[in-house]
Amino acid sequence: MVYKDRGGKVRLDDISTEPPKAITKEKARKRFETLGQELFELQDALWGAKLNSVLVVLQGRDSAGKDGTIKHVAGCLNPRGVSVTSFGVPTAEEREHDFLWRVHRHAPRLGEFALFNRSHYEDVLVVRVHKLAPKALWKERYGHIADFEELLAEHGTIVLKYFLHISREEQEERLLEREHAVGTAWKLNANDWKERSRWDEYTEAYEDAISKTAAPHAPWIVVPADKKWYRNLAVAESICDALRGRCAAWKTALKEVGRKRQAELAALRAKR
Repeated sequence: MVYKDRGGKVRLDDISTEPPKAITKEKARKRFETLGQELFELQDALWGAKLNSVLVVLQGRDSAGKDGTIKHVAGCLNPRGVSVTSFGVPTAEEREHDFLWRVHRHAPRLGEFALFNRSHYEDVLVVRVHKLAPKALWKERYGHIADFEELLAEHGTIVLKYFLHISREEQEERLLEREHAVGTAWKLNANDWKERSRWDEYTEAYEDAISKTAAPHAPWIVVPADKKWYRNLAVAESICDALRGRCAAWKTALKEVGRKRQAELAALRAKR
């Protein structure tokens, strides 16, 4: 489900967390392989043309799969020009600045591809649910966030925001799996279980964040994420969809750069 218009009410409970029935795991795997190659080529053109940058924002409840999504999507990319930033509890230095300061400094430069594991939205999610700031303060942040993302878009950043949508039952299963698997036990955090008691509060906070900041230049994509294989496919498909329309301009710019460099090389050889 894609949201591009601000103000429309979002009802997460009305959106399935399961993949469409017509898509099987095997079909998804094959499609993801094809998209992975296309994504690599799109990123290559993005890097060379330096007309745009890409910012992928990943939000979701605990165990929704933000790390896994980054692993699979970033695995399709050339590490050159790719950055991944995880936003946790603000540091002392970050708390001495406005809430967007720590985020803006990690925004991608032209040609670059940035992925955020959590983001500036924590300041209208965790801060809201845990009452870490007065309501009058965090309510103003929706406007600041919308303006920030508009600023990025005006300077060539393609902003894509994903909410990884899992069910309460799937989250419980994943948390229990972490608890009993030696390889993932290090991820255990007692607070993950405590946060489950605030499920409805987070649902409302996410619904408001999506409805108040969705825009054509910074859409929200709600991704059914109970099945990891479909989650990865949906995110990759969405990113490719967003970049394809820009690729013609990038290739035109690359051809011009190529002609200039060929001319420079010819001139250099003529002097010999």
